[in-house]
Amino acid sequence: MAPTQNTICSKHVAVIGAGAAGLVTARELRREGHTVVVFDREKQVGGLWNYSFKADSDPLSLDTTRTIVHTSIYESLRTNLPRECMGFTDFPFVPRIHDISRDSRRYPSHREVLAYLQDFAREFKIEEMVRFETEVVCVEPVNGKWSVRSKNSVGFAAHEIFDAVVVCSGHFTEPNVAHIPGIKSWPGKQIHSHNYRVPGPFNNEVVVVIGNYASGADISRDIAKVAKEVHIASRASESDTYQKLPVPQNNLWVHSEIDFAHQDGSILFKNGKVVYADTIVHCTGYKYYFPFLETNGYININENRVEPLYKHVFLPALAPSLSFIGLPGMAIQFVMFEIQSKWVAAVLSGRVILPSQDKMMEDIIEWYATLDVLGIPKRHTHKLGKISCEYLNWIAEECHCSPVENWRIQEVERGFQRMVSHPEIYRDEWDDDDLMEEAYKDFARKKLISSHPSYFLES
Repeated sequence: MAPTQNTICSKHVAVIGAGAAGLVTARELRREGHTVVVFDREKQVGGLWNYSFKADSDPLSLDTTRTIVHTSIYESLRTNLPRECMGFTDFPFVPRIHDISRDSRRYPSHREVLAYLQDFAREFKIEEMVRFETEVVCVEPVNGKWSVRSKNSVGFAAHEIFDAVVVCSGHFTEPNVAHIPGIKSWPGKQIHSHNYRVPGPFNNEVVVVIGNYASGADISRDIAKVAKEVHIASRASESDTYQKLPVPQNNLWVHSEIDFAHQDGSILFKNGKVVYADTIVHCTGYKYYFPFLETNGYININENRVEPLYKHVFLPALAPSLSFIGLPGMAIQFVMFEIQSKWVAAVLSGRVILPSQDKMMEDIIEWYATLDVLGIPKRHTHKLGKISCEYLNWIAEECHCSPVENWRIQEVERGFQRMVSHPEIYRDEWDDDDLMEEAYKDFARKKLISSHPSYFLES
């Protein structure tokens, strides 16, 4: 465990973003004794959970001059994790059973997640730290501190100096679009899932959806309610894959990857099947993108790897005054934000000490070498998968906080198994009541809920 020092320092810290990551980071920084200013371009907290029917002016989000909408939420979206394992560790995401405006389902809608984040912000008085409708346009190091330039919705520009900056702006606004041979001459429409909202525009169309993970699986089924046919192109499938899926409309198929898009409107899959499609929907993820950040070349994004970062958080050359919250891809995002932000707050105060710059670089180089040996491409550097809990527990030990609860880990694992095996029903039928009971008993034992666990379990 990293040694600590006796002198505790209070820093003036800028937090960029008031989504889940920015909210919990602001709380942890203030708890540690720092002064905090949170910048967010929206009118309220919640980040990407602020649903809007509006979308980017370019459906593929490739035009650099496009009007950008900073949310990727679609109307029908429900969580793909049980609510009790989603929430922050000391503010459980429990249902408000007697509030008819709230969604008490175990896998609630995006509106319930936003309401939870708003509850969190009110409980910990975070909104008083937020400058709403304020966009950060430039962040750069100046004489050992950080210059932050921003502008608000009426065009007022501000220039301020901070001791540290924590980037919590997320990575769901710069879409990654699949490369499809022949696509330039293909005559149909294309859209990225970032700009998908409702299935209506696909009425009676033949639609190809690229990607079959969380958003791809959801959106393809949503579109299938109104489309003539929906064909999923899955990179994870074998080249001869051709499977009809059991949906009520009987119009959904899974294929292998697309081989070629032809000028006559046809799409050839690697399994040899051909469909004449009206629209391609790219459910192909996002790129890391920080257009406001100027670090004089200290940080780069190389094949979607943000480098070099120590434990995906600190840039060694500028540590600890610049840090990132929320880069790794893992299921329990909110808990990751919380544990990472506890570490950042403790390091900034001096209560926890980072290794030397050289030692951090050695660790990064060793990590990259391990990925190379395992054949993991650069673009997956921040996808931690099975080592997610090991990673979080390492950080938790560094900052002297509790490890991830075992029930939470098991809920994620069993929930993922259900999602894969029963994608149509996993949100409404489950087989882990034992874990749900353990979670609520844990909340009661820690005095995080005022009602007996049976109040929630029997409702």
